[in-house]
Amino acid sequence: MTILAGPCVLEDRDTVFKIAEKLKPLSEDKRVDFYFKASFDKANRTSLSSYRGPGLEEGLKLFQEIKEQFGYKLVSDIHESYQAKPASEVLDILQIPAFLCRQTDLLVEAAKTNCKINIKKGQFLAADAMKHPVEKVLQTRGIDEVSYINSSENGIWLCERGNTFGYGALVVDMRNLILMREYAPVIFDATHSVQIPSTGGTTGGNSEYVPYMARAAASVGVDGFFFETHTDPKSAKSDGPNMLQVDKLYKTIDEIFAIKEALQSL
Repeated sequence: MTILAGPCVLEDRDTVFKIAEKLKPLSEDKRVDFYFKASFDKANRTSLSSYRGPGLEEGLKLFQEIKEQFGYKLVSDIHESYQAKPASEVLDILQIPAFLCRQTDLLVEAAKTNCKINIKKGQFLAADAMKHPVEKVLQTRGIDEVSYINSSENGIWLCERGNTFGYGALVVDMRNLILMREYAPVIFDATHSVQIPSTGGTTGGNSEYVPYMARAAASVGVDGFFFETHTDPKSAKSDGPNMLQVDKLYKTIDEIFAIKEALQSL
């Protein structure tokens, strides 16, 4: 099971390293293929005054420190085409944000690197529309046929995080987890799926629902999970309301594996 976990954004060094240290048991879990996740720049914050992160250059330096100290594989999102190449020199996965999943130049530049690519499904798209971003990446890498096998072998994942329902909510259609697996391995983003978009000048959410969403996805069957986590979500500089406290993350992961094992015994 692939697990992508870490804080929403790179905060101060002490906080980031404290979270990274807390995730060490997860990296040592033989059941898990672990990637440490954080953003060097949150370019899609609701408010101009919201904290965005240290930026590309300083963020990559901090990621390099994390890699050297903990040996973690790393994932972060890119928002601009020029970020793909320098980010790929430190990161193992380039993540394409949901709002940008149709951006051809961004996908093509990411595809030119040796990184795996995690493409988040836009909140405005149907599951079958995600064939096209996968196609852009595969064709850039010299593969014409879109399939789960081709995507898996070429390091392309699709990530489900819900669809916009009205103006102030996200709803996850669990059928999407099945439908998108026709094109690529699927990662379920359990924390962003409980967001409440743009509540005033920030994005809200309710982390109490995260374990329920994760268990539901595990019962459907996915290739991995994405969790934003923090030692103190209330003090987090981004997405605190929908992030899991680290200890609750471990409990949720144990529940995921219990469901997986139960299904395998059927």
